[in-house]
Amino acid sequence: MAERERMAALAHDREAWAELIDLDVLARWMDRQGLGDGPITGAQTLGGGTQNILLRFDRAGRTYVLRRPPRRPRPESDEVMRREMKVLAALAGSDVPHPGFIAGEGDPAVLGTAFYLMEPIDGFNATVGLPAFHAESADVRRQMGEAIVDGAVALSRIDPHEAGLDDLGKLDGWLERQVPRWRAQLEGYAKFDGWTGLEALPDVDAICAWLEANRPTTMQPGLIHGDYHLSNVMYRPDSPALAAIVDWELASRGDPLLDLGWLTATWRDPDENSPRLSVTPWDGFPSLAEIADRYLAATGRTAAEARWYTVLAPFKLGAILEGSHARACAGLTPKPIGDALHGHTISLFDRALRRIDKPLL
Repeated sequence: MAERERMAALAHDREAWAELIDLDVLARWMDRQGLGDGPITGAQTLGGGTQNILLRFDRAGRTYVLRRPPRRPRPESDEVMRREMKVLAALAGSDVPHPGFIAGEGDPAVLGTAFYLMEPIDGFNATVGLPAFHAESADVRRQMGEAIVDGAVALSRIDPHEAGLDDLGKLDGWLERQVPRWRAQLEGYAKFDGWTGLEALPDVDAICAWLEANRPTTMQPGLIHGDYHLSNVMYRPDSPALAAIVDWELASRGDPLLDLGWLTATWRDPDENSPRLSVTPWDGFPSLAEIADRYLAATGRTAAEARWYTVLAPFKLGAILEGSHARACAGLTPKPIGDALHGHTISLFDRALRRIDKPLL
């Protein structure tokens, strides 16, 4: 029975990607890139934190991972893939843990979408489960928390100009655009029939008013990941170190303090009963204040500079997640998912309001 179930799972796995990725076409493309020869073998999808498709396979004694947009690509999906390629290529040789970029194709004519190949990562996602080495030691878990902070610190030290990333996002007016951009995102969900509206959320007006009144007058431009949290890093299986930061689709130029804000927006908060992103067991991981202090000490940034980002980040993340609720209200996505993400948006906006009244830093 176990073998029958395994074969059924493999068949289902193949159905999930076979019509989207033509291995013969991929092999011919790889021939032109000088990436081995002969057939592609052992193809299987990998689980991930996004809807993008990851296909691991072997060719000529080397293992590759292909990344492409989801089955139903969004209008911007190909551009997102091209941006990820550029960022990963730029990070080569840096201290930032990342998947090694091998080659990519920005023209969707080859496989139907843009795609790229990267090195496989020997690591695990802590929010899925901990190996015994990590689960049995609170000290190891503390080091895991320190490692994710250090990953953000390493990224903050990348100079986008020196890395050839001058065209990655617009820096002019970056601070001024943040609140209007994400307020407009929220209000735009009114186009979905049945959306419960701003009145079903904590005080959006108060959050936006505080952010506008306290907006920094200057910023320190750098490279930001844009979605930096525990689900988007992988740890080494035999140590507390990061194996790689993954899912670079929101990478851009901006103030790297946004990545610290994002980490504090998603880190377990003792004032909340039901964290969305967490690890079991949690004891040993640094507190919110400790991860912020570690980042600031390493980067030379100040608590006064960082405070605005600890309010902006939960507001921005909530504005993004509320979109799934709005689409669920209109019957376009499953209601349980929409309801769950709506609940998380509420907790994020509550967190933003709490950070206004009771600063983390």
